[in-house]
Amino acid sequence: MAARAESKPAAPCAVAVNEIEQMTTIALLLGVHAHQPVGNFDAVLEDAHRRCYRPFIETLHRYHDFKFTVHFSGWLLDYLFAHFPQDMRLLHDMVARGQVELFGAGDTEPVLAVIPNRDRIGQIKTLSDKLERKLGARPKGAWLTERVWEATVVPALADAGIRYVTVDDYHFLCTGKRIEDLNGFYTTEEDGRQLDLFPINETLRYRLPFSPADEAVRYIESLAQTGKQVAAVYFDDIEKFGIWPETYEWVYEKGWLKQFIEGVLASPIIRTQRYDEYHAQAKTRGVVYLPTTSYIEMNEWTLPAEAANTYAELVQTAKQQGRFDQQKAFLRGGIWKNFLTRYPESNWMHKRMLGLSQRLHALHGHGPQHELRELLYQAQANDAYWHGLFGGLYLPHLRRAVYHAIVQLEHRLDQLDHRPAREVRDIDLDGQDELFLHNESLQAIVRLDGSATVAELDAYALSHNFGDTLARQDEHYYRKMHLGDSGHAHDGSGIVSAHDRVSFKHEISPEDLRLDQRPRALFYDSWLDADVPNSDTPPFALDYQALESAGLSACFDAAVEVLKVEKTLRIEGKRLTVHYRFSGEPRGWFGTEINLAMPSCDGPAGRYLFQGGIPGGFGQVFETEAMETLTLSDDVLGGSISVHASSAVHLHAAPHFSVSQSEAGFEKIMQAVTLKLAWPLSASQREIIVTLEIARH
Repeated sequence: MAARAESKPAAPCAVAVNEIEQMTTIALLLGVHAHQPVGNFDAVLEDAHRRCYRPFIETLHRYHDFKFTVHFSGWLLDYLFAHFPQDMRLLHDMVARGQVELFGAGDTEPVLAVIPNRDRIGQIKTLSDKLERKLGARPKGAWLTERVWEATVVPALADAGIRYVTVDDYHFLCTGKRIEDLNGFYTTEEDGRQLDLFPINETLRYRLPFSPADEAVRYIESLAQTGKQVAAVYFDDIEKFGIWPETYEWVYEKGWLKQFIEGVLASPIIRTQRYDEYHAQAKTRGVVYLPTTSYIEMNEWTLPAEAANTYAELVQTAKQQGRFDQQKAFLRGGIWKNFLTRYPESNWMHKRMLGLSQRLHALHGHGPQHELRELLYQAQANDAYWHGLFGGLYLPHLRRAVYHAIVQLEHRLDQLDHRPAREVRDIDLDGQDELFLHNESLQAIVRLDGSATVAELDAYALSHNFGDTLARQDEHYYRKMHLGDSGHAHDGSGIVSAHDRVSFKHEISPEDLRLDQRPRALFYDSWLDADVPNSDTPPFALDYQALESAGLSACFDAAVEVLKVEKTLRIEGKRLTVHYRFSGEPRGWFGTEINLAMPSCDGPAGRYLFQGGIPGGFGQVFETEAMETLTLSDDVLGGSISVHASSAVHLHAAPHFSVSQSEAGFEKIMQAVTLKLAWPLSASQREIIVTLEIARH
């Protein structure tokens, strides 16, 4: 049993509480947000628990009088209860004794602004029910994912029983509010519902836990105002307390957290409170209407590279001239939804998810609603939809988790409510239609934009989209790598925040930064008017026109120079077949590029099988002059995909990497296996058939 000696020590001069309130005092509203993406690796979760969740909970549990607020995303909460119930018992104990307030949110941590209102309410209520069932308290407050604010979320939050949320003080500064007035809460309304808003203190967010504990305590004390009920509002990622670089040693081994807690409890000025306590006793500061925005770093990340560089230069100039604090509210970047316009892959996932939400809602309660909603909510998890210092769009296993839910949900819905085997619609709202072909085993979505490529190839038995890859596009942080930026200057006190750290996990070459000029897809065709496939002469891309076709097939034709091509795609059973026929004056080389998302990436669980041997793994280059059958076997996938050619073709197989930025530094991430098939054309070589066949282990 923890010694009570570690509770709040007596102040040097004992005074009554009402007397303290007449003195210079401040309420510390300290909240932490704990989240792991749906589909994250077990090793990552175990490491996060070891270095952060367990020591944080154990430390705070010893200080009964230190009140705070915590939000756990639903998926992470389920994991912790299943694997570390002893820590959850400590959390339950702190809730029961009134030390901890629980905050809600969407269960799988969606960005509420980009999912339908019915799903907003459902997501919030799902987590609230879970918190009440597992930890004995229903939340009144909610964490907004990535602090993305749009006024349209107010009705859903209010209808789901939420009374207040936290957003950045930056949101308020954008309305013209003064920073010295942002020490309480304000009220907003939308469509007849009200919601109170707490502004998170940005300076405090950057100080905890990076500045020395005594300095952090003194800063909080400096915010107090005599005779006023003011609050120091803090709510930020708990992962800063142990998972970010250097923080485990700093926070626990060197004792920062213990020093901070004891410093706060010893202060005659600071009193810790839960948000619900402060909210019950204080009054609103008035009505406010916030603009659509997120935290200031996100507003940079969501911009295209050129615009982000311009924005960064404006910010840097303002800082150098000492004008940034006064002007930052008017140096606004983009909004979170810009990620859906920046990254076609993100937009595609998002629109696929919206379509399935509509189909599920149209069932009007038929079928196993709980199971189907769980899959839909997993498909709405925010992490795989965006990219910045922390977003997970560049991480294949997080996108795979979204597609796992999408493919599985779609298959389940098809069993309950049959859809046509052949449909044409513009799924991604780009002005170009796509053709959906599906049977009970497979779905191919073919672009009707002139490329006749396969944008998505779903295997229902594996719940996997083989077309789930990512094209390389320009990123604002490429400039840092080109300039060899090694990070910001640091004065030696405390540690450096991940926002200010520039480091390299991998060696990055110019080739790794070469941008893709087109989407990564399956069966992107080209023709080379040359005698050898690796000629320096650039190949011709084909512009296909759709022909009349029926059933589970699609037919296209194209003409380039002296060559005419007819391309037919067909699904049958677990096979996708592409049949090429050539006429005119066939000569030179014809090739097609097939990008395949293989879950093992460049790990040891993926391998090529060729002519009875294993020539290498997916992270290696493999080339052969005469391929008729190649199998890509993947233990993580639990299956394989085989490439069959009707006659021998030249094959060049290589990993497709992208360069990502994370809190740990710049790193290369394998996105897909790129197979380039090529064969010579002649009067005797007028057709070839390429088949992809999927099998389950």
